[in-house]
Amino acid sequence: MTVILPKDYHAQEALESNNITCIHPQSAERQDIRPLRIGILNIMPNVKSYEFNLLYPLGKSILQIDPVWIKLDSHAYKSSSSEHLAQLYISFEEAIAHRHLDGLILTGAPVEELEFEAINYWPEIKVILDYARTKIASTIGICWGAMALAKMVGINKVLVPKKIFGVYKTRNLDTGHNITGDLDDYFHCPQSRHAGYPDAVLEAARDQGLINLLGYSPEAGYTIFETTDQRYLMHLGHPEYNSGRLVEEFHRDQNAGRPDVDPPVNFDVANPVNSWRSHRNEFFSQWIKYVYLKTDY
Repeated sequence: MTVILPKDYHAQEALESNNITCIHPQSAERQDIRPLRIGILNIMPNVKSYEFNLLYPLGKSILQIDPVWIKLDSHAYKSSSSEHLAQLYISFEEAIAHRHLDGLILTGAPVEELEFEAINYWPEIKVILDYARTKIASTIGICWGAMALAKMVGINKVLVPKKIFGVYKTRNLDTGHNITGDLDDYFHCPQSRHAGYPDAVLEAARDQGLINLLGYSPEAGYTIFETTDQRYLMHLGHPEYNSGRLVEEFHRDQNAGRPDVDPPVNFDVANPVNSWRSHRNEFFSQWIKYVYLKTDY
């Protein structure tokens, strides 16, 4: 249960207080265990504050995890510290220049209301995802990241009239699956998005042999699915979120005066309770196990 972090990493104390073992690269080398190199293409606002959300579940793995933070050359990162980006983040070309990436995570981004072609960094994302489809064992897309993966296989998102926002009870559609199979038959997961897919669209993609459907919520639709080659795993929710993140997003939307955003369903902003912790931990743990078994390096 170890995550490899640079010396003086800003969230190390917070991770260790949550029982996540953190070691520096020099200590990892002395242990003589090859860690899994997990690329994290982080395009969330305020990248620094978001990092903990992914390091926590990754750090629950029984394997050493070496997170490789990746930035886009074509993205401005206006809400993030340029100093922090320079210290911790590298380009995708640098990430794969001398060592293989075992897995890749593409985070969400607050751009789901835009067409992909209108996003200035979309061409760069496409190049990375094309590479990942053949060279990286598995790529997870979270929220908008999942929509980006779906776009790569020809499945187009649509805007929803009301933001899908809150915590939704979800059914596990494949209890024999090598990643989602050990999830509960029903589990809870946060959703926070302005776009998605009609059930019929994803069912048609399944019938065409493009995807496998893995999780379904009557209120939020199909929320977890994958390409049939299992290279792309799409989670439209935010299993990595802590409860405070939903509170922050609620207040952000309130301050922006958005009429299309109702308070989060099944979640009390005044008394936030995390009902999806086990889903988060199991989902990422099983994905790490899958990546470990699939990597040839």
